[in-house]
Formats: sequence, C-alpha cells, structure tokens
Amino acid sequence: MPEQQNIEYNQSWHVDYLKCGFANAQGGVIFIGKDDNGNVVGIDDSKKLMGDIPNKVRNAMGITVEVNLHEENGNQFIEIVTLPYTVPVSLRGRYYYRSGSTKQELTGNSLNEFLLRKSGKTWDDVIEPRATFDDIDENTFSAFLKMSEEKGRLPDVVGLTTQHIFEKLLLTEKGQLKRGALVLFGKNPERFYPTTFVKIGRWEGNNILFHDVEEGNLFTLLRNVTNKLNNDYLKQKIHFEGLYRIETGEYPREAMREVLLNALVHRNYMGAPIQIRVYDDKMNIWNDGGLPTGISLESLKRPHSSNPRNPIIAGVCFKGGLIDAWGSGTVKIIETCLQAGLPEPELIEQDGGFFVTLFKNNLTKEQLTNLGLNERQLKAVEYVKEKGKITNKEYQSLNTISERTASRELSDLVEKQVFNSSETKGAGSYFYLTGTITP
Repeated sequence: MPEQQNIEYNQSWHVDYLKCGFANAQGGVIFIGKDDNGNVVGIDDSKKLMGDIPNKVRNAMGITVEVNLHEENGNQFIEIVTLPYTVPVSLRGRYYYRSGSTKQELTGNSLNEFLLRKSGKTWDDVIEPRATFDDIDENTFSAFLKMSEEKGRLPDVVGLTTQHIFEKLLLTEKGQLKRGALVLFGKNPERFYPTTFVKIGRWEGNNILFHDVEEGNLFTLLRNVTNKLNNDYLKQKIHFEGLYRIETGEYPREAMREVLLNALVHRNYMGAPIQIRVYDDKMNIWNDGGLPTGISLESLKRPHSSNPRNPIIAGVCFKGGLIDAWGSGTVKIIETCLQAGLPEPELIEQDGGFFVTLFKNNLTKEQLTNLGLNERQLKAVEYVKEKGKITNKEYQSLNTISERTASRELSDLVEKQVFNSSETKGAGSYFYLTGTITP
C-alpha cells in the first residue's frame, strides 16, 4: 500500500517525523522500518526507540501516541498510531497539517483558518465589533427577502424586525453583526475587509490591455461583475428567429454566474481578491483558498458532499435561491458548457487558490487533434478563423491537393461538427465554423 492521507513509511527514525501533521488532520500511522513501498526492511535499535518515541512526542507536542513493535520474516518495525485531536497541536510553536501524502506547515491565513475551525468557528461566524446595522444596505437586504420568499426557503419572518431576521440567519450573536453579514449585505464591505473586491482584466498573452475593479457586497458583485463582463469584455452573438433578435453570449450565462457565485461564496476573505482574466479564446476565474479537506478535483465533476469554507454565507445564499443544492455548483458549470457544445471547463488548484477556466470553443489545436483532424484540416480551421469562410477551391490551393481530396476532408470537418456548409450549393458554396453566424 503506497503512502497516502493517513499512512507514512520511513526506514529509520528521525525527530523531523514529528512534523507529520496527523494530529491536526484525520490522524494516521507512521511506520519505522519500512521502505517507500511499504516493504519491511527492519530496524536495529527497536528497544531504545520504543522508549524514546513516546517521550519525544509527549515532550515536544503535549500529546500521546500508541507505539507498537511488530516483526515480519525476522525483521522488526515500529507502528506509531496518532489519533486526530479536536484542539490544535503545535510542534515548538509551529503547526503542521497532513494533506494527501504530504505534510505542510500552516502559516498566515491558512493558520488563522485552521485555528478558527479547531475552535468550532469559521471566518464568517466571527463577530465584527466595528460594525452596526447602519453598515447594512437595506435595498440589498429587501431584495434578498423577496428572492427567498419566492423560493420558500426562509422560515416565517412576517412581522419580524431586520435584527430578528439576521438572528434567524445566524448573522448576529448577542445583537452584534458577524463578518458574514457585512460580506452579504454591507454597504461598504471593503471598509472592514479590504480585499473583498473583484479584479477583471482583458489579456493578450502575458500582457494586460485594460482592467476594472468592482466593489460591493456579494449580491452587488454578482450582478455588477456579470454585467461588466457581458457589456465590456465579451461579445454577444446576434441572430434572428423570425422578427425576434436573439443574443447569445460567448459562454453560457448560467455557467458564468455559477463560477462567479462559487468564487464569492467559497473564497478566503482574508486573502487576495477574486481575479478574472478574459482572453480571446478563454476566461479564467481565480479565488483565494484551496479545496476543503476530503474534496478532490475529481469529485467536483459529480454530485459531492458540501463542506463550504464559509457555511453561514453559503446558507444565506441557499435561502436566497442563489444556490440550488450544495455540492452541485461545479457539476452545473461542466454540464452547461458541454450542453452548449463547449469544451469541459478546467478545474485546478493553483497559487493557493481555486482556478476555473471556461473555453470559448473546441478550436484549439490540441482539441482538434484529439478529434482526429490532419495537418491540412488544422490549417483550414486557422484560415477560416481569420477569413470567416473557405471554399473547396481555396482548400485545394491552401493544401496543394486535388478537388476529390478537398471534398472528402471538408465533408469530414462537417461530420465532426467543426464546419457547417452554406445553404448555397455548387459553385457558390463555402464552409464556415460551427457556432458562428453565416458569413
């Protein structure tokens, strides 16, 4: 069995193994006298270690561990069992945490978040002593009440004051506002938490062309950032169905909204602001804060358990109808993109946060190669990206091939839904990219 979340192998003992981080995570076992593959190689000083290890752990960390001696094929090895602790455990003033098969030292915001959770709190559940109800935006809160009434998710609040409703939503404690209340409904959350804004930039390669900053509470940001992207950063495709003018975004609106909402709800509010980068062929959204313990990147592609970083903020968003079901946001993002004929979004952990990339189309070289396109067809796609369309004769000239070969390869591009053929047939016929307006 390889090393994993709660198993570690070492051929000999070293005091640095006290940094394993098991006590602060889900507990685990360290084996002394086994190689990296879990094969027993044996130890020579088992009697001394059986006395030294428990004492070193107790003196350095203030906890007890179970130390067992085993033998296999004449070779002895030691098993050190560490249980998970409900209180934070430090090693000479430093805190370590086990994540997957690696150990990490917790510092800065990660340490603050860890200590809060160990005390039974989350960041959004902490009282903000500087705030009063004068800092709450009444218009935002009224709009929330209307949304929650339509969804029927808020307990009966008829006749209750704003203060009583906040109490029901767990946004106050002994009459004092919590941090989550300011993020959700504050007039100016940046006055309390300076990085609550969202940065938006238009990029070309590694160069930024222009950028904007949007500020406000969560509900305001969700609305204003979406409008800013649609109006200033993304193009709207226009076509007509009869007399009706239909606008279609470059990315599914539902997917964009869900990505932004996930970032606003699950971000680390003591870290860097949300950052959105818009390119010609993709858009990515990054928020500070990695995935919660027990949630993997692969599990995000299916319905999964919910362990929100900010559960009070998430709960209010659920009651307001912004979140339909906890643990389904990333699934909805993926499904809506695939239904729109776009590539599956990329979900990764990067730079201490969570990174989502939406792709505009399936026309990157890698994606087209995966469809089985040859070099001539790839060249034709680039030609159409620039010119808007291509004829059979132009395809022949571009690739120096016969009309018969051109016809066969163009038909293959239509069959693979890369190209559409024009309604005009014969001499005036041409081909254009699927999903674009007829040239």
